[in-house]
Amino acid sequence: MTAPRVVVAGGHSAGHIEPTMNFADALRRVEPTAEITALGTVRGLDTTLVPARGYPLELIPPVPLPRGLSRALLKTPGRLRDSVLAAGAVLDRVRAEVVVGFGGYVAAPAYLAARRRGLPIVVHEANALPGVANRLAARLTRRVFTAAPGVRLPNATAIGIPLRRAITGLDRSALRAAARQRFGLRTDGPVLVVTGGSQGAGTINAAVSGAAAALRAAGVQVLHITGPRHVVEVPDGDPPYVVVPYVDEMQYAYAAADFVVCRSGAMTCAEVAAVGLPAAFVPLPLRGGEQRLNAEPIVAAGGALLVDDADLSPAWVETTLIPVLTEPGRIAEMSSRASASGGPDAGAVLARHVLTVIAEHRARRR
Repeated sequence: MTAPRVVVAGGHSAGHIEPTMNFADALRRVEPTAEITALGTVRGLDTTLVPARGYPLELIPPVPLPRGLSRALLKTPGRLRDSVLAAGAVLDRVRAEVVVGFGGYVAAPAYLAARRRGLPIVVHEANALPGVANRLAARLTRRVFTAAPGVRLPNATAIGIPLRRAITGLDRSALRAAARQRFGLRTDGPVLVVTGGSQGAGTINAAVSGAAAALRAAGVQVLHITGPRHVVEVPDGDPPYVVVPYVDEMQYAYAAADFVVCRSGAMTCAEVAAVGLPAAFVPLPLRGGEQRLNAEPIVAAGGALLVDDADLSPAWVETTLIPVLTEPGRIAEMSSRASASGGPDAGAVLARHVLTVIAEHRARRR
């Protein structure tokens, strides 16, 4: 096969861009000659995150698809037309053979431009509740892949979410001592990692920091990733309670941890399952309950706890979480169950599907 030419579309938010780039990395590992072009917009994180991963980025006008009746809906057809034309021009220029979409503002124009040209469309949906763009695309193709079973899209096959190789290849036990030293933690004793995602979460920050004295009394170390806009002040003491605004390479935080308190975005759920890290998931109380649905398979498998944002408090940490953190047998059991709820290397699986699609497309054109 000559070099496959692939356009990926999954822009605006990190939740769309990250699996898109992880897939691109996996495709390059499976087929090093692959020519991959990313579609994006100036509105989101595309211009920051995509070039950092080493892929060419082509910008098209963003088209947010309103979920209900509004003035914005009246402007959508014109905006969509312009964006489809721009996406089509990119497909023609790079001689694309397939569009692989992950949702977001750039996906719908890419899907429609591909459809007009008779190009194959491959869809991946990371969330339990599919977005508008991917619900549209699932009517245009039979090649639909999801993070978990039960996602309501036609022709869906569950494969997991493409993850970074640093996560899929992580050996937590082997890296634990070095990871803990990296953050100024002891190499022995339980470690709780706390994170509200890249921007942080005030509810999580307040609840866990408010229980700092109880955590220390129980001998639990804490690595608290607050988010860059949040400030958490905890008195010095022992064992360590380490506060940092951001961690760039989360594999080290996962390796240091015995347990994590976090939101339940699709990527977070996939990562903690992949590395076998028990969690207390605190779903973001927005987006129609999407984050709760993301967490439920891991919770049902016994690998995580689930607590509503409104119920998370220092008292919950003291009465519910600390007894778990101080019981090594239960931590080990939850770790095993979290691992069992994870899937194979979804990036490689999806890459092989895409290469098959390209081969079939070429055969039809002969």
